[in-house]
Amino acid sequence: MSDFYKKILENNKKWVETSLASDPNYFEDLAKGQTPPLLWIGCSDSRVPANEIVGAKPGEVFVHRNIANMVIHSDMNMLSVLDYAVNVLKVKHVLVCGHYGCGGIKAAMGNESIGIIDNWIRHIKDVYRLHNEYLDSITDENERFNAFVEINVKEQVFDLAKTSIVQSAWKNGQELTLHGWAYGLNSGFVTDLDVNVSSDKDLDNVYQLKF
Repeated sequence: MSDFYKKILENNKKWVETSLASDPNYFEDLAKGQTPPLLWIGCSDSRVPANEIVGAKPGEVFVHRNIANMVIHSDMNMLSVLDYAVNVLKVKHVLVCGHYGCGGIKAAMGNESIGIIDNWIRHIKDVYRLHNEYLDSITDENERFNAFVEINVKEQVFDLAKTSIVQSAWKNGQELTLHGWAYGLNSGFVTDLDVNVSSDKDLDNVYQLKF
């Protein structure tokens, strides 16, 4: 057994002991069920831990992660998570969180073949194509990179709003607001991209203002 594997097993034991020391019923209470107010759709990057970024405890954030925090209408994994969060858990907020320095976004800005992930990155490239005139006008490569991260988040919020799941929730009068953030790896702070959408009307207004 590798030293790393032994270490993570030992870390689990320490975590359990620490949790029980602060609250003897900690795990018993968690096992009773979950009522998280938030669904987090984020990047798979190991440096972007959903719970820690917002200071949430276990049970407070329902999480879906993939390369570059994409909302793809044919992705049954994402749709299943969204459906469960909205229709069963009744979350009130869905947050798409991208991050500056995202490898998936960077790969979509180039033409190198990486492997099977090329098929996934194709979706990100489509976002660039929609906004290529604006992005290509940014001469500084790092600024263009950061702008693309933000634009991608916004587009995923809009795609999220157009899913039948979110549309049905709004039609039925369910309280549900969509948000878009960009997380700074080098600072720990998030940037609220000001795409807070709770209806189709909000979606149209935000889209006109932000692009």
